[in-house]
Amino acid sequence: MPEKKVAIVTGGSRGIGRGIALGLAEAGWDLVINYRTNQSAAEETLEIIRGMAANVQLVQADISRLSDHENIIQAALDGFGRVDLLVNNAGMPPRQRVDLLEVSEASFDEVLAVNLKGPFFLSQRVASEMIRLIRAGVIARPKIIFIGSISAYTSSLSRSEYCVSKAGLGMATKLYADRLAEYDINVYELRPGIVATDMTSAVSEKYTALIASGLTPIRRWGEPDDVSRAVVAIAGDLFPFSTGEVINIDGGFHLHRL
Repeated sequence: MPEKKVAIVTGGSRGIGRGIALGLAEAGWDLVINYRTNQSAAEETLEIIRGMAANVQLVQADISRLSDHENIIQAALDGFGRVDLLVNNAGMPPRQRVDLLEVSEASFDEVLAVNLKGPFFLSQRVASEMIRLIRAGVIARPKIIFIGSISAYTSSLSRSEYCVSKAGLGMATKLYADRLAEYDINVYELRPGIVATDMTSAVSEKYTALIASGLTPIRRWGEPDDVSRAVVAIAGDLFPFSTGEVINIDGGFHLHRL
């Protein structure tokens, strides 16, 4: 029986991250799941995955702290001896929605540290480890995925720091795709639209009305499983001749319509 592949999913305890972790477990992957503070949600996800006959390592780490990255990577290497996929999912909105002209330096720094700086440097560290494992003949054709957002190109004046962070992930995807292609490491960005998670629960009434009025051609909320299906397809090497690609999972929001 071939050795199971291993994925690191940051922010994998709830929401889109949990959906991705469950999808990969169902597809036969072993997992390292990172969470920052919500231990009860992380343990719940852990039990669900173990019930799916997948092996999983749970790691408490703050993705914005580069010193915590080693804990995540070592969990994969010590527990499984390999890393075949990194899913940069961990992210946060600003703690308070305020007008662009009132954004504080503290909020800007916190959101970019979690949403952009953390994934950028974790990818750098994991990519180096992937190259080492490729050269050792342990893995082949590993992948890195950034979970972006339609906010990368959509102005949202009460969440400007979030928009800037997601726009930065778009360029990070291109840079890593370019740099890592020589090693057969493909890199992708997924851009979810309006997805039903605790992050969007506070504005669910507003978004439900907008969707019903035609904001998206597919008139429903997105679900974590919608994003998970795309991750599983990429993980299964169904796009071997694509890298640096942006895949919109947004109900058609990105279309320009008259």
